[in-house]
Amino acid sequence: MKNLIVFCAIMFFICSISSAQINDSLLWIKAEPGQTVSVKGDLANGFIMKDISWAWNSAVACFPETQVRKFTGNHVLYAVNLPARSEMEITVTPTDKDANFSLYAYEVGKIDKNNIVPNLSSCIRCEAEHKWDYKKRGQTQDHTRTVKDIVAINNPYQVIIGVVGAEGLQKGSFTLNVKLNSR
Repeated sequence: MKNLIVFCAIMFFICSISSAQINDSLLWIKAEPGQTVSVKGDLANGFIMKDISWAWNSAVACFPETQVRKFTGNHVLYAVNLPARSEMEITVTPTDKDANFSLYAYEVGKIDKNNIVPNLSSCIRCEAEHKWDYKKRGQTQDHTRTVKDIVAINNPYQVIIGVVGAEGLQKGSFTLNVKLNSR
């Protein structure tokens, strides 16, 4: 019986540490319906993600493997709640207009250690934006990156946002804007 108590105590401790590590890698944003929240950040506070193959997994489909170089710098992760009957628009604006940033955001039911990148095996939706390889007819691109179509219809979700330096970029300040519209 004593061994069982010691085992349970050790498992509780390990689970507590794992939970703390998950929460430490995410910066939570509190978004209010009908408002835009702005957060300042820096890629220097992020980390290099060695394996980003989760992004082109068919159950995620965030961006194709051909765009991998645009997601090789430091990743800074944010989390935000998305209420039912809401939509979100997320924009990152680098302070240096010449800095090459990328952006992704994905929806999950509830954030846990199994659905935070790079451990993401599936999600409800994932959207990404990066510097274009070619011009798009009728559109121009500047240094900002925006993802749209982050929506919740009947169920609330949680959203993880990744601000990333392209082509190995590991530092650079930015402003992240999260606009939440609810019906």
